[in-house]
Amino acid sequence: MTTQNSSSITFPPALQDRRVLVTGGAGFVGRSVVAAFRANGIPVTVADLKPFETDDSEIVAIQGDLRDAEVREAAFGDDVAGVVHLAAITSVLKSAEQPQETFSNNVQLTHDLLELARVKGAEKFVLASTNAVVGDVGTGRITVDNSLLPLTPYGGTKAAGEMLLSGYAGAYGMKTCALRFTNIYGPGMGHKDSFVPRMMRAALAGSGVQVYGDGGQRRDLVHIDDVVQGILRAWTQDFTGPAIIGAGHSISVLEMIEAVRTVTGAELPIEHVPAKTGEMPAVIVDISRSKEDLGYQPAVSLVEGLETVWRDFLAAQSERVAG
Repeated sequence: MTTQNSSSITFPPALQDRRVLVTGGAGFVGRSVVAAFRANGIPVTVADLKPFETDDSEIVAIQGDLRDAEVREAAFGDDVAGVVHLAAITSVLKSAEQPQETFSNNVQLTHDLLELARVKGAEKFVLASTNAVVGDVGTGRITVDNSLLPLTPYGGTKAAGEMLLSGYAGAYGMKTCALRFTNIYGPGMGHKDSFVPRMMRAALAGSGVQVYGDGGQRRDLVHIDDVVQGILRAWTQDFTGPAIIGAGHSISVLEMIEAVRTVTGAELPIEHVPAKTGEMPAVIVDISRSKEDLGYQPAVSLVEGLETVWRDFLAAQSERVAG
């Protein structure tokens, strides 16, 4: 699925036919990003720990750890216009258990890629960031003007990455954009353990889901197609700075469950369990600046988006049965 907003984005002449390096390109978000660039005729280099299989001659796949200088050099050919940097440790729990490893993957690697981009003369750098850089604002609205106050090693490393982008933009004129994503969902997330795939698996099995606390926690769910749109707009716009990419409206956990019931037809009974310590009561983001700065406009409604996930889960189940 590719939204009309993504497919109609115009690439400026300076970026047409210029190669983009997508780190983490074999992942959930990365695969959709690579497909969108290719749909616009842009050659892509994918760098990932996992293999990326393709018969597209305009996609160069580099498998390996980008913290290795030789892997970075292999990925960063002389024709690369810039980087869409998705590769990272994104688990908050893992970041707390392995802070040094998280720093190495999320901060040191970001610096090394920025430096290589500078040396190679690449002028664009888009970083996958998070609204966790501002910490817990309660039920307040998160804007790009909030102070950086991360509360986890994960949020801290992303805040550090944003500061590195700002430094390279200021010192070298590089166009750097940090996209702060909300909760991303969409087809291709069947292997994940976030709440949307857990609900889909429960719907398939005819079982229920656990809800922490009263289920009144509010979250902003953004569909993968809108995330891709945000990335393409950041790539094609002459913009430097942070931008929030989300749906622009938040719903409660109980409302999410009701939406999945509507899409799947499953009863999806719930069991209330004690709330997690430190869980944020709400993620409510203001995307007005992203609309102004990038021309970003989310186009996928929650029900439409959940339908794409449900179809993906049904197709995967059919394949397992057939196999």
